Order: sequence, then C-alpha cells, then structure tokens
Amino acid sequence: MRITDIRLSMLRVPLKTPFKTALRTVETVEDIVVAIHTDTGHVGYGEAPATAVITGDTHGSIVEAIRKFIFPRLIGAEVANLNRITQLIQGALEKNFSAKAAVEIAVYDLFGQLYNAPLYKMLGGGDPVIATDITISVDYIDKMVADSLAAVERGFESLKIKVGKDIGVDIERTKAIYAAVEGRALLRLDANQGWSAKQAVYAIQALEDAGVHLELVEQPVKAQDLEGLKYVTDRVHTPIMADESVFGPIEVIELIKMRAADIINIKLMKTGGISNAIRIADIAALYGVECMIGCMIETSISVSAAVHVAVAKSNVITKVDLDGPSLCLFNPVDGGVIFNDSEISVTDAPGLGIREIRGLEPLAD
Repeated sequence: MRITDIRLSMLRVPLKTPFKTALRTVETVEDIVVAIHTDTGHVGYGEAPATAVITGDTHGSIVEAIRKFIFPRLIGAEVANLNRITQLIQGALEKNFSAKAAVEIAVYDLFGQLYNAPLYKMLGGGDPVIATDITISVDYIDKMVADSLAAVERGFESLKIKVGKDIGVDIERTKAIYAAVEGRALLRLDANQGWSAKQAVYAIQALEDAGVHLELVEQPVKAQDLEGLKYVTDRVHTPIMADESVFGPIEVIELIKMRAADIINIKLMKTGGISNAIRIADIAALYGVECMIGCMIETSISVSAAVHVAVAKSNVITKVDLDGPSLCLFNPVDGGVIFNDSEISVTDAPGLGIREIRGLEPLAD
C-alpha cells in the first residue's frame, strides 16, 4: 500500500451552543480534512482545526504546510513503513503541529487498514469503551448552572468548567455549580491561562476552604510561565494540570523534572499527531504522572484518533476530555468511533473505521 495523493477539504459543522473560553468564542467547527489516497484504493482520513490563539495554526498555514512541505515527502511512501513516514512528517518543517497531526492521523488510519485491524489494537489494545467529560462554557452563573444540570441529566459524570475571565465571579460560578451537582458529577476547572499565579492560588484556596472539591484545575497561568505553574502546584491541595504549557515530549520531561504540575493534558493538535502523543504517555508512565487526553473544537474524525490512543494507553491516560463531537449539532461521519454523550465506544472496523464524511468542500489546488 503506497501513498499516491493527498486531497484537502473544508468541513463546517455548527455547534449546539457557542463554545466560550477566556481566550475565544466559537460557534461553528471549521476544520481542514485530509484524505490520503493509496494505490490499493484505501483512503485514510485526518483533520485539523485552526486554533491560532493556542497552536498558532490557521487554515491557510495548515493547507500551505501540507501542500508545500509535508505532501511532497510522502508521495510513493509505503504505509507499512510507519516510523519512517512519521519521521518525514515531523521533519518536514518546524512547529505547524496541527497540520502534522492531520496527516499523521490519516497515515495511522491507513496503517490499521493495511493490517485489517482497528487502530487501538495496532497501538497495543485495551477496553474499547471509555467515558468523557463535557465542557461548560464560561457564561452567566445561572446559565452555567443550568448547562451543568442538563449535562448531568444526559449522563455526564465529569464536567469541565470554563473560567478565567473575572476571578471573583469565577469563584462564585464554581461554588454555584458545585452546590447544584454535588455528589452527581466531578468538577474539572479550566482557567485557560486566565489567572496570574497568585490569583490562581487565591482562587483555588478559597474554593478549598469553602469545601468545594475539584478533581483538577487546568492551565491556571500563561502557557510559558512554568515557574508560575509550579508556584500554584506547590501551594494548593487540588491537582494542577498543564495544557498549553506542554506540547511535545521534551517539554513534558522538563515539566516533570520541575514538578510544575500533577497531570499532563495530551492533545494531538499540540503534539503534532499520534507518534508524539504515544511518546508523552510513555514518558509520563515512567514517572508515574497521570495524563488526560483532550481535543480542540474538532469533529469525530480526529477525535476518533484520540479515542484510539486513549484506549491503548489507558494505563496512564486516566482522564478523558473528548467532547468535541458531543458539542456538534450533528456528526458528519459515517462509521468509526461511536459517540453517545458521555460514553465513547470503538468498533472493530479497520483503522479509524470511517466510511464516509458528509459535507466536505474540496479545496482547489
């Protein structure tokens, strides 16, 4: 099975409700979809969102990186030589992580198809059923409480609460949601880099003193502020998770050595794809550090790949934040991973199991 062509499309899927964080507001998924064609007729699919405020990737940069730098390296490559292909992708250009991730996901999809096995089995196997949390966007307190209660009624047992805009209101938001769902769901707080280190310690200690039990607090300080992250981690009882502070394996090693966080959030769009996500999980496992696997605003194409990684690395990936498809108004994908609110299950279809993607808008060369 050799790579013969790569075709790019735009995929647009409205969200059920606007996705609001301290950094941005999103109303529609607008992602670049990669389809890698082969001489055997098999097609592998990948996907990348434009997340300029986090990864620096835009639609234009993703398309340019794939067409001008990554694609020329892969034409004629044998899919069985997976390690060689991932090296070619990662070495094609600096950064551009989301573009690399989209192509890697499609290649891994083909790798599973080549051996007629679901990707998670090719990565080591595992229990093909996992549970995800769901994101509660930052909003008025009453709206966030109502959204939280609705999520619990749908069966979600973990809620990821977006905060980071106004520290006083953030504390009251969290208290109100905790009071409404206590005993029915765990709370994960995501500040999206919205606080200073001292503000984070103040807010978390205030919540701890008020009896609010949080499963974790995610990225309370600016991404580059590892000292600030460590400052917070050292001064609160609540576990602190690094997200934007950690992209690749080298950063993970540095963060672990600094003891700057208790948990690491893996996202394929930050790591540049599956190969580095696996490396991060293995490094964390060596040090006894837990991981979460998360996603950007993505559809079930790329999120399916993250699910396969989560299943195969469940020994270290103990928390799952793959609610992207649940936030979409509809699922454009036929086949593959099944997203049923909080429950995510993987079929035994080869690769990612994707049969068709509806609504693709081909991008002209």
